[in-house]
Amino acid sequence: MELSIITTLYYSEPYLDEFYRRITTVAKKITSDYELIYVNDGSPDQALKLAIKQQEDDSKLTIVDLSRNFGHHQAGMIGLNQSIGKHVFLIDCDLEEAPELLEKFWVEYSKNNVDVLYGVQANRKGKWFERHSGSLFYSLFNSLSSVKIPNNMLTVRLMSQRFVLALLEYPEKNLFLGGLMSHVGFEQQALTVEKSSKQNRSYTLTKQLSLLTTSITSFSSKPLAAIFFLGLILMSLPSIATVLLLVFPLVDKVSDLLIILLLLSFLSGLIISCTGILGIYLAKIYEEVKQRPRAIIKRVYHSE
Repeated sequence: MELSIITTLYYSEPYLDEFYRRITTVAKKITSDYELIYVNDGSPDQALKLAIKQQEDDSKLTIVDLSRNFGHHQAGMIGLNQSIGKHVFLIDCDLEEAPELLEKFWVEYSKNNVDVLYGVQANRKGKWFERHSGSLFYSLFNSLSSVKIPNNMLTVRLMSQRFVLALLEYPEKNLFLGGLMSHVGFEQQALTVEKSSKQNRSYTLTKQLSLLTTSITSFSSKPLAAIFFLGLILMSLPSIATVLLLVFPLVDKVSDLLIILLLLSFLSGLIISCTGILGIYLAKIYEEVKQRPRAIIKRVYHSE
C-alpha cells in the first residue's frame, strides 16, 4: 500500500460528504494504491451511517467504529495502528484543513528527505481568546518541557511508515500527540498552511484545559520541582519572621493577630494548590498503571 489517509469522526456529519469527495479526488491524482480510514470516535450524530453509505461504493474505505468517545488523540492513534501504507497522511475532516493539502504535502515531502512533514499555521485563526490562549499554551508547554513543539502546529501531516511504527511503540494512555511526535525524533520539517475556522467547535474549553493538563504532566516534572523549592522558601520565611519579631517588636497585639490570620489563609490556600498538583500527577500515574486500552474497537467495517 503506497498511501494511507486517516481522519477521525466526531460531530462530522455536516462535513463528511464534501471531505470524502475532495480527499479522494486528490488521492487519485497521486496514486491508485491508497486506503482511506475513518475512525468513528463515538460521534453522536449520523456520521457513522453516512460513512457506511460512502463505503458501499468505495472498496478503499475502511471504517473503525469505537465503542464510545475516547478522545481525538486516542482515536488518531487507533487509526495509525490500522494503517498499512508506506506513507501516512493524517488530517481532520472538518474542512478547517483543506483536503487538497494532501497534494501540496506530497510534493514537498517527495522533494525533501524527511520522515514527517507537518503543518503549522501562518497566523492563528479564530477570535481574540482562541488566538491568545493557543499562544499561551505553546509558550507554557515549551517553557516547562524538555521536548519542544512548534508554535501553531496542526493535525495535518504526512509521515513515513517507520515513523508511524516508532510512534506506536509508546504505550501511554494519557496522550498528547504533538509532544509524542516531537519526542519520537527522526527528520521532521514544517510546512506553513492556512487554516479556516468554523463556528461550532467540538473542542470545548473543558477539553482544551484537559489537554493542557495532560500535555504538561506527560512531559514535565518542573511543577513538582517548583513545589519543592516553594516549600523550602515557605519554611525559611516564618523562621526569619519569628526571629525579627522577637528581636524587634514592631507591631501591637491586634496587628499580630491579623498578620497571623492572613498568613494562615495564604498558607492554607498554597497547601491545597500544591496538594492538587501532586494529586494530578498521582492520578495520571494511577491511570497508566491500570494498563487499560487506549480505546475499544466495537467493529471494523471493511468493504466487501
